[in-house]
Amino acid sequence: MTHTTDPSPGLTVVYDGECPFCAAYVRMTRLRAAAGPVELVNARDPHPVVDEARAAGLDLDRGMVVKAGGRLYHGDAAMTLLAGLTTPSGLFNRLTAWAFRSPARARVIYPPMVAGRALTLRLLGRRKLSQGAG
Repeated sequence: MTHTTDPSPGLTVVYDGECPFCAAYVRMTRLRAAAGPVELVNARDPHPVVDEARAAGLDLDRGMVVKAGGRLYHGDAAMTLLAGLTTPSGLFNRLTAWAFRSPARARVIYPPMVAGRALTLRLLGRRKLSQGAG
């Protein structure tokens, strides 16, 4: 799902910093230089793009958000966008590129990943993003 917002250079990736899978993914992904500057934003911290995503009705518990070219990409669409921008170096990048470059494959793979994230957060005693800090 994409939403148009104000254009800005580079890429902003909004992810759950308390999710071990999300944090590992953004650390391990190598985006091509062509993507321009990349800003990684923990969705648990205040940030204008987090506010934009919520205002657009995007559920950050159901998927990460990427802002690129003034548009917000959510969930499997965000993963497909990132897969197209990652370098082919390393086994992790090759596997994620294969899994998510196809929008159809991403739509099938992404929901079980979201379910796994929810289960992991529950097992670790961490709150969902929608539950806030307190």
